[in-house]
Amino acid sequence: MLRILVADDEPHALEELVYLLGLNPGVGPVESAADGAAALLALDRALREDKPVDAVFLDVRMPGLDGLEVARVLSRFAEPPPVVFVTAYDDFAVHAFEVRALDYLLKPVRAQRLAETVRRIAERRAEPATASPASPASPASPASPASPVSQAATAPEPAAPEAAAPPAVPAPAAPPAPARPAPADDETIAVELSGVTRFVRRSEVRHVEACGDYVRLHLESGSCLLRMPLSSLEDQWQDAGFVRVHRRHLVATGHIEELLADSGRLSVRVAGAVLPVSRRSNRRLRELLLPPSGPPRSRGTADG
Repeated sequence: MLRILVADDEPHALEELVYLLGLNPGVGPVESAADGAAALLALDRALREDKPVDAVFLDVRMPGLDGLEVARVLSRFAEPPPVVFVTAYDDFAVHAFEVRALDYLLKPVRAQRLAETVRRIAERRAEPATASPASPASPASPASPASPVSQAATAPEPAAPEAAAPPAVPAPAAPPAPARPAPADDETIAVELSGVTRFVRRSEVRHVEACGDYVRLHLESGSCLLRMPLSSLEDQWQDAGFVRVHRRHLVATGHIEELLADSGRLSVRVAGAVLPVSRRSNRRLRELLLPPSGPPRSRGTADG
């Protein structure tokens, strides 16, 4: 049975989540905390009693220590418990990814979605039992840590055996580093796909389409929905090469294949899709994509 800690400063939300977790047959004791500081005290007490929790559900916005700050403290544990963020806001997803959160749930939490999260927690708990015989870190783990600080202090110890056996040929390790494109400013976005939160990178997005209160991100491998107005995404991504070409379309200029003209109206071809360009965006797009004297290609020329 899973031992779970839930922290939320909203009593109603806290009670609701504890209730929903209690309905799952795989969940045992569920402890609650009213803020981040209380959550850390509860975790410390659980460690001292040798009853560590299997997962921590954290609200993001809490007074004092917020959920992200608590997660950063937990990341210093020798064996940090999986963290699940539960929030009414989807704009913290990137930070959740940075602290290696197991999942990111949006309020109000659906029972079916929560059941998927509990399943992933159970799978994560089963991993150490399978991996511990082959893991060099297991013998170095403290038998009964007294506090999060003592756990964090023991984390670097497993590195010692590795340092005693330096590789005979260090040179081959160098080439992969410069060849790996990992831009530091490439934003990560959490999206819902079939009830599961997945993470995609901004560089994967070809163009974005407005869909009411949502936007549809069009990727090379398909599309997904994100709960955010197109105007907000335009403000966030304009410095990353995205330009608004229409009231319904935001495009990555690096993925524009053609600029087409037909009877004085412009359109762009992005990843095979032809998108209209509004008159308001016409001049700006020409300045971005065309040399000073270069006329746009006509539709007839582009289509042969």
